[in-house]
Amino acid sequence: MPAHTDFVLRPFEGLPFETDWVALKELVPAGTGTARTTAEHGSRDVLVTTVLPEGWRSLHRADGAVLLALQTLGAGSGDASRDAAAALLEALEVEPGTAVEGGSLVGPGPRLQDVLDLDVPFEVTVTDTFDYWLDPSAERTPELVGALEEADKGIVDTVKLAAAPSAYWVRMGAKEFLRWVQPLDEQVVLDALARLHGRRESGFEGSKFIGYFRAAGLVVPVWELARGTEAEELEAPFAAFLPRFEAALAETGPLDANARRARAGLVARQVTLR
Repeated sequence: MPAHTDFVLRPFEGLPFETDWVALKELVPAGTGTARTTAEHGSRDVLVTTVLPEGWRSLHRADGAVLLALQTLGAGSGDASRDAAAALLEALEVEPGTAVEGGSLVGPGPRLQDVLDLDVPFEVTVTDTFDYWLDPSAERTPELVGALEEADKGIVDTVKLAAAPSAYWVRMGAKEFLRWVQPLDEQVVLDALARLHGRRESGFEGSKFIGYFRAAGLVVPVWELARGTEAEELEAPFAAFLPRFEAALAETGPLDANARRARAGLVARQVTLR
């Protein structure tokens, strides 16, 4: 029987920019982040991606680049960081031009926190294409271009906002939303949201707060935006809302009756993404 590790609620805790790791794992359809392995593992640059073709776990590209996917197919060990570290270490060992596909569940072993240089910033780029899969010098045959275009059709429009870390505008069908991954303890975030919602201050210009979900152990509040709102139009009103949210986070007294009712409603509607 394959070995399992204990379930880890916050698998990316301790990594620089944990909230963006969570976003690439759970929210962003196409994008990359920058990382580097420790000297023990060769100080190799790693392109962390949302997905790779056919659900591959990692890829040692023909040009020597190492790509690591966070959104993969199949069951995991219960620790997404351990699974990703195993895929990364395997990619470092295989020959260039080789993909690491799904395999058996991994048991105890190093995690991303052990194999990555934690002093290297995790800089996220959201893209509208998967062309980063390809070696830039590779010949782009009609078949390859066609396959890439087909994959790109499934990408949902997403933009990383500048107003706050790990805040992402997304267009789903005819509606637009803001999803903001929170780094703080769940209870602190929920209390702040409940205080604002109880005062009818949880929305901002052109938005309505509609709830939250959990992703990789973190809280992700969601606002529905006025129909047709573009990402750049959201920056200013969202930035104006931030001081109000930060003030609510700083409050430590007991919730009043309105806030308690609001909190109960939020908890009853929340969804967890593992």
